[in-house]
Amino acid sequence: MNDQDYVLDKVRQAFKSAFDIDPQSVTMDTTASDIPAWDSVGHLSLASSLEEAFGITLDVDELMEMESVREIVRIITPKVSKKV
Repeated sequence: MNDQDYVLDKVRQAFKSAFDIDPQSVTMDTTASDIPAWDSVGHLSLASSLEEAFGITLDVDELMEMESVREIVRIITPKVSKKV
């Protein structure tokens, strides 16, 4: 499993934790408009789930860019690669 696959798998779990949705329904193409609960409050819940899942801290700029699963994976993958 490469870093991106590992990150996507954990991102799916964070979505389940934040939004109580089927993790398999989350793909690289999933965006905020695909998930009704992914509003401003949901975004904070998701960010918290991601930080907990990966043991990382996300800054405000990174949070602002996270409008799709693809962006989330792009932002988190280098952080995870550094930790390994």
